Amino acid sequence: MKASGLTLNRLNTSLLTEPNQVKTGEGKPFRVFTPYFKALQASGACDVDRLPEKPSTDSWAAPAKWPSSLSIEALGLAPKLTPSGKDWSKGFGARFKPGERGARAALRGFLQHHLRDYDSGRDRPDLDLTSHLSPHLRFGEISPQRILLETDKAVRADNSLSMGAAKFRAELAWRDFSYGLLGQQPRLHEVNFRRDFHTFKWRQDDAGFKAWCRGETGYELVDAGMRELWQTGYMHNRVRMVAASFLIKHLMIDWRRGEQWFWDCLVDADPANNPASWQWVAGCGADAAPYFRVFNPITQAEKFDPQGIYRARYIQGYTHPSTGGIHKTVQKDLFGSGDTSMPSTAYPKPIVDHAFARQRALEAYKQRGQDDHAD
Repeated sequence: MKASGLTLNRLNTSLLTEPNQVKTGEGKPFRVFTPYFKALQASGACDVDRLPEKPSTDSWAAPAKWPSSLSIEALGLAPKLTPSGKDWSKGFGARFKPGERGARAALRGFLQHHLRDYDSGRDRPDLDLTSHLSPHLRFGEISPQRILLETDKAVRADNSLSMGAAKFRAELAWRDFSYGLLGQQPRLHEVNFRRDFHTFKWRQDDAGFKAWCRGETGYELVDAGMRELWQTGYMHNRVRMVAASFLIKHLMIDWRRGEQWFWDCLVDADPANNPASWQWVAGCGADAAPYFRVFNPITQAEKFDPQGIYRARYIQGYTHPSTGGIHKTVQKDLFGSGDTSMPSTAYPKPIVDHAFARQRALEAYKQRGQDDHAD
């Protein structure tokens, strides 16, 4: 290349920095997000004033005729997750438009309509103020550098967006942090980051796992989230935490089963973000939630979906008490399996009592020595 007058410039356009490039004062990789984010900002990685210039394409014209090849359909790569083999992904396109144009349109819409209220409303699934850029980031259709550049431009034009932008930058940095954890533990999807979790005793509860997957736990916010996941390939971030916590701490089912289900269903399933988030909820991750944090799915719904707008989107026939009463139905044959054992007019009762489940989880976590420091 050098003899031909060519130079190679390597640019990481999928992350803000190379994984674990930003280190602690002792030269070690970060395992806690808050000091990591401070160091990341100090490194200048979040200060994007311009994007790299595009290389010249004068001598790289596309061929006049492309060689023939197999079609994507012929490769049979699409998984068949339903017993009937129906196209379970047909509803994904209504929310996401793949490609660079779709990514830029999503970014423009977010900056114009939702960034102002992002800091105060990002946890509200009924308001839907998140960026929906995660699938585009996952598949390289937009870079975090472009996102930061356009966000900074928006703030310079309207300073009232600054609080939302600050929170948005921090959320974007979590992605880099997760890739740093993946660099430290390449088997993050199957190995506990904390060694003291290796002998933790999970429950084998196939019936509970199936109810969780199908959105039939009897807890409305969890069920709405799991149905959103199946119908759209997406789930609001707050609801992801609640649904994951329910599987792990209410049902005491191994976090890896939930991680795998999300991996199969999410359009933004990411090899770093997905397992890092599940380990955070389970308490076995590097910067994990405290063991005594057990999300109450009832109060979470009351706080973050107060009028039941989100639940009504995905629970067929749902009516919030504030409108005169509750009428909830299970979406019949949601998985295309032909299973009609659950009447369409019956909403399932809670499969586990919250108070009982919380106490069981606390006792199990205490027993394994949760308060000990990680190795």
